[in-house]
Amino acid sequence: MTVLLNRNYVKPELNKLLLNTAKNLEGTKIEIHYLDASFPFINKFPLLPHLSHNDGKKIDISLIYESKGIIRKGQKSVSGYGVFEGSNSNEFDQISKCIDNGYFQYDFPKYLTLGSINDDFVFSEKGTRKLITNILNNQNLGKLFIEPHLKSRMNLKDKRIRYHGCKAVRHDDHIHVQLK
Repeated sequence: MTVLLNRNYVKPELNKLLLNTAKNLEGTKIEIHYLDASFPFINKFPLLPHLSHNDGKKIDISLIYESKGIIRKGQKSVSGYGVFEGSNSNEFDQISKCIDNGYFQYDFPKYLTLGSINDDFVFSEKGTRKLITNILNNQNLGKLFIEPHLKSRMNLKDKRIRYHGCKAVRHDDHIHVQLK
């Protein structure tokens, strides 16, 4: 779908980051599934829903899922968006804080699923952590956005892992990666 919508353009440096990460993950069953990148014809031209994806330096990739303890290929929705890994009762609930403070768009990706699939898949904390730590090994990485509860749950400490703010949308259904 991303290719049909022509949303698969990235700068060569981001392509190299993704290729290096994929190479380092060989043999782990963890694969990179990209969801949305940039539109290649007009630089600085944003397309909904990602207004910041306008320069080839940003890409969204899927979280990693498993079933019966085995890493699986694929996502929990057709689009890769909108099926969230919410906070547990013992974790800070940033989502409710944003929504309660009037940021209605924060929860918007739930309308972009294009249908749920792979109902037996569950969030793979170990697999997603391995994917993220391999992305962090790249010197060209500028920022990586995920929800604070996932950062905490996976015990990730790198300063390049950031919170995107309530004005964006939730990042507990995907990972946002961007170059310096």
